[in-house]
Amino acid sequence: MTRPPTAAQRRVIDAADPVTGRLRGTEAQLAALVKWGFAFRHPRPPHDHFLTPAGHRIRETEEPGTPEPGPEPKPAATGVFAARVGGEEEPPQAGPAREREVRSAWEGLLELRRMTNPDGAMDRPCGWERTHLVQAAALALEAAGRRPAGADMVGYRVRATPQPEAVAVHEPDPGALRECAATLEAAGWQVGEHNDPRSRARYVLASPRRA
Repeated sequence: MTRPPTAAQRRVIDAADPVTGRLRGTEAQLAALVKWGFAFRHPRPPHDHFLTPAGHRIRETEEPGTPEPGPEPKPAATGVFAARVGGEEEPPQAGPAREREVRSAWEGLLELRRMTNPDGAMDRPCGWERTHLVQAAALALEAAGRRPAGADMVGYRVRATPQPEAVAVHEPDPGALRECAATLEAAGWQVGEHNDPRSRARYVLASPRRA
């Protein structure tokens, strides 16, 4: 049984790694989060602490007075990694530093799969990805070197859909679209190509694979 975290505990939860959920705090703070079910201590050295699903839900709960987010995806605040979903107004600067960030985020996501999938599988998405579909799919694409759309709209764009656990990937180049589909399939997603009923443009519909 859990209770709402204290203000100090909430700060620790909010400061968790955005991908892996790894926590930093005093031993007392971390022990309290474990006690109330918001975190768990990894059994292997160095015995880091990570958010549980309940902890992730707490972090995603908006504080009173927080404005509702707009419909278009926005880059994360400075200092917090966000995969490129394509079409951002202010995309992160490309270069070696960005490549290192993406590689680190992808490796962290694979570790999160290993730790949170019941069988430790790293070849299929985990719970975090199912609750962050657009970011998870975009990270898989960016980590594989696929090109996100820029101001000229050339490149992939990942967007939410009305369907549960499904995202749409748009890419004007048919060959690049197939490469996006292959990338997501290799990352543990189920994919299929479809035609937009209005524009007739091809797009990929992708869902996290369960088994």
